[in-house]
Amino acid sequence: MKSCPSCKRTYTDSSLNFCLEDGTPLVNEAAPAFDPHATIRYIDPRDTNQPALEPPQQPPASRDQPAFAPPPQWSPLPAAGVPRKKSSAIWWILGGVLVIGFSGIGLVVMILAIASMSSNSNEAKNTNVGNSNSKVSNRNTNTNTDTNTNRESLNTNLPSSLTDDFSESTWSAGNYTFGDIWYADGEYHMRSKAKTYLVMYAPTGDYDTGNASVKVTARSVDGTSPDSGYGLIVHGEKSKTGDLEDYALLIYTGAEPQYEIVKHKGGDQKAVVPWTRSTIIRNGTSPNQLEVRAKGSELSFYINGQYVDQIADSENFKHGLAGLYTSDTAEVAFDDLEINR
Repeated sequence: MKSCPSCKRTYTDSSLNFCLEDGTPLVNEAAPAFDPHATIRYIDPRDTNQPALEPPQQPPASRDQPAFAPPPQWSPLPAAGVPRKKSSAIWWILGGVLVIGFSGIGLVVMILAIASMSSNSNEAKNTNVGNSNSKVSNRNTNTNTDTNTNRESLNTNLPSSLTDDFSESTWSAGNYTFGDIWYADGEYHMRSKAKTYLVMYAPTGDYDTGNASVKVTARSVDGTSPDSGYGLIVHGEKSKTGDLEDYALLIYTGAEPQYEIVKHKGGDQKAVVPWTRSTIIRNGTSPNQLEVRAKGSELSFYINGQYVDQIADSENFKHGLAGLYTSDTAEVAFDDLEINR
């Protein structure tokens, strides 16, 4: 039996939860002992002619006042004593970490494989050069592929001097991916492809530049200077991964002659001394003598017999091969290489 705590009406219908008179929630009552002589009270009949109550209407929203938002959805709390189900988000996080980890391992393996393939390639790999030149910002490199030097194994019993007038074809020559190299009229000619530079190291360890003075004469064949310069390399060597490692004195023999000192390492060319104007440099087809004097970790640079600059060998290269450098498509010629120790 249920009763209304407000109007005291009682109901025997167990399915009712609210008072039919005033809507108050019903409460359970203990059933009284059965009295066959008790008077049974019947509830008043419900008046079905009364209109049903309607919920109050919200006033329409004005332009200055937003409409009421609907209430949030309600969900039951878990029953007492029943543990909450643990979130599976942690498993998604762990799965994501594992996927990223395996992807990283795969990427490292792929990079190592590419590096290994590059070190065995017959052509030096391409590289981007940043902030190395005010004229060309992105270039490719190439070097003689049949010279694989090792600074630790260079000949220590070197002659006090060496000269090479390029009358004999001892340096590598041919058509390479990044340019052409050939002998002509007792000179060593080089021409790079557009927006690239071409490097050639000397053929043997007798051209070691450690603690030596290295000179070479260089000229533009038709008077057009390579935009990114051309010049002399010292302490040249290819790393185990096939990258160039050296220092170079470059000149630009255009309308405003300039020189630059660069360093190659790890596949990059970096300007140690940026392009600097110099009246010492001859332009047009006139030859220029370039010289680098190496003494320990100190490198001094001369053009046409006059001192222009000095740097420290910060990479501790100390020695390596002499080499020649050109860029872009203008043809240049080298002659009279000298090494004095």
